[in-house]
Amino acid sequence: MSAQQPLEGSTDARGRKIALIAARFNDFIVSSLLKGAEAAWVEHGGALEALTVVRVPGAFELPVAARRLAATGRYDALVALGCVIRGGTPHFEYVAGECARGLQQVALSTGVPVIFGVLTVDTVEQAIERAATGAGNKGAEALESALMMAGLFAALGS
Repeated sequence: MSAQQPLEGSTDARGRKIALIAARFNDFIVSSLLKGAEAAWVEHGGALEALTVVRVPGAFELPVAARRLAATGRYDALVALGCVIRGGTPHFEYVAGECARGLQQVALSTGVPVIFGVLTVDTVEQAIERAATGAGNKGAEALESALMMAGLFAALGS
């Protein structure tokens, strides 16, 4: 007796509708995450012109933009990209925590997968390492997670 194969999505971008929501704050990092996500999209068969990219001021604004995009019913998944670097004030905890909570609420309330591609790091060096081009780019990893969740949801049906 063998176990049934688990249901899971693939990273095939063909036919998928994905939106990237990218914060402008810490753009020297976020732009690298965005490039990584776009490269992964193309690598997995997506046409760059089919990918929606939305820019918001900062990580705190990501959830409201995600909510608006999810409400359109046009996207199989959303990817939120940003970078919050710890400083000497409690600002980090408020922004990072509320961003994560807000994005999770969007996913749970709409049923649209929202991938958390927001770096929450202690130092600029950590951010640079996670946004570097090539293997390990967290933007690329977030895009691949979005594709897998979109594929899983398609396999599960409505």
